[in-house]
Amino acid sequence: MPAAPHVLVIRRRYLGDIVLLGSLLRNVKLHWPAARLAVLCEPAYAPILELNPDVDERWLFPQSATDWPSFLWRVRRAGFTHVLDLDNRDKTAVIARATGAAVRATVRHGERLHFAALYTSAAQVPREFLDTRHITDLYLHVLEQIGVPIVTHETRLVPRPAEIAAGRELLRGARLLVHPGSRSAWRIWPPQNYAQVIDTLHAELGVTTAIIAGPGEQGTVDEIFRHLRAPAVRIEQRLGVTQLAGLFAAAPALLCHDSGPMHVAAAAGTRVIALFGSQPMNIWKPVGTGHVTLQPPLPCVHCVSPSQCTPDDSYHNHCVRNITVDRVLAAVRSALR
Repeated sequence: MPAAPHVLVIRRRYLGDIVLLGSLLRNVKLHWPAARLAVLCEPAYAPILELNPDVDERWLFPQSATDWPSFLWRVRRAGFTHVLDLDNRDKTAVIARATGAAVRATVRHGERLHFAALYTSAAQVPREFLDTRHITDLYLHVLEQIGVPIVTHETRLVPRPAEIAAGRELLRGARLLVHPGSRSAWRIWPPQNYAQVIDTLHAELGVTTAIIAGPGEQGTVDEIFRHLRAPAVRIEQRLGVTQLAGLFAAAPALLCHDSGPMHVAAAAGTRVIALFGSQPMNIWKPVGTGHVTLQPPLPCVHCVSPSQCTPDDSYHNHCVRNITVDRVLAAVRSALR
């Protein structure tokens, strides 16, 4: 009887991307229940893998040149049978080849393949591939190359019961959790708009809201509280990503931007109301049912900062500001029913 597959999945970053690997990992486990699945990513994003029950091993990307020889030696000795490289960069191609795995597959979206000769299967998909698809469809494309059937798009995280209980304590009865931060300041919905939503929900429905933000985002929370009239819970504790997942799992609903935490919440089973600017919503929307995504009409009719915005760069425009308070209120009311 052949040995169970030992599969290395490579994706260096970011938080949302690592969470969304869940769909690929789930399909591999359904096809090969006895397979051992390893994920290689940068150290900052590895902790979230602790909550994915399909992950058996976490491998950390080398952080300095002196780490590479011993890392490649360990990779070679690990006995991987399959490598699925979702980055297709020069370093990841070298890692794939160094494993000695019989099956080494990669996929590249819209650009020339790197070091195709180092793989046994390398697919280049056209830029328009993602025009109507989700990013998980790109990940799953690599499974089609190696004959693994696609039966689900599910991404799941299983937060620890103790961290869910701790999250419930932090919420202090709040029915809505707001995470107003973003990796890009351009993508932040105005703090006064968040305050208006929170005030209205409290006045109409008696809903208490809790607010949390990551490192470097506290200024946004300060600004929300400056505009608030209703009481709200401010969560000031620094939470690790697994603790954050527990907090999300304890919350009935999360209002946030398109972000890594959005994907954590959706995978943990929380209903998400997500605010998008000009970034392609079909590619990055939260996976699962019951979520609401809001985006202004595009292309913009009334640009809010024409002297600053770069229309084709979602990291350098303020399109999210054109989402109205009324639209967000309607979505949150529906989610809390």
